[in-house]
Amino acid sequence: MARLNVVFDFGAVLFTWEPRKLLAQIFPQHADTDAKAAVLATEVFSHPDWHAFDSGRMTQADVTQRTHLRTGLDLPTLAHMIDSIGARLQPIGSSVAVLADLHARRQAGADVGLFFLSNMPEPYARVLERSHVFMDWFDDGIFSGDVQLIKPDAAIFELATQRFGLRGDNTLFIDDLQSNIDASITHGWQGVHLPDPGALSGLLRAKIPL
Repeated sequence: MARLNVVFDFGAVLFTWEPRKLLAQIFPQHADTDAKAAVLATEVFSHPDWHAFDSGRMTQADVTQRTHLRTGLDLPTLAHMIDSIGARLQPIGSSVAVLADLHARRQAGADVGLFFLSNMPEPYARVLERSHVFMDWFDDGIFSGDVQLIKPDAAIFELATQRFGLRGDNTLFIDDLQSNIDASITHGWQGVHLPDPGALSGLLRAKIPL
């Protein structure tokens, strides 16, 4: 197999990330229907404040306080939820199995590069690094919170290209958000949109011989 670089997103690709369910569990009085949970998830996790936290331009304390003031959510409960998210991000077994297969193929001599490019606040990034042995399988990776850049901005794809030594024709990027896939394709990478993590093996099989 010719050289192939596979770049993984983390949330909803390798790790569980279900913000509606999280908010319904923590704040059932505000998210007792899926529609209400969807609205609240947008207010909390799609707001520019959270994006600033993601990209390392806002502290955890500040995003907690600003989210509380904006939404009226109980401050101690909100603070506990935000503090716990790193530990709540659990590996998706089927996706880790795909990663393990690629790692094993590389160990057997296949020319495969393994990287990650994840929008992830710095506190959660540190939790993931120390909690999961498969993090050592990656050649390198970028967390948005460490570099003050965020997907889908072109600058983070340029940084990854230069830092990882990638070429567009041999780089396969996997992400759950179409906007990030579109940005990667604009940058010259090949993109695999993954709205359902359970479909990862089948989608990659169409691209590479798993």
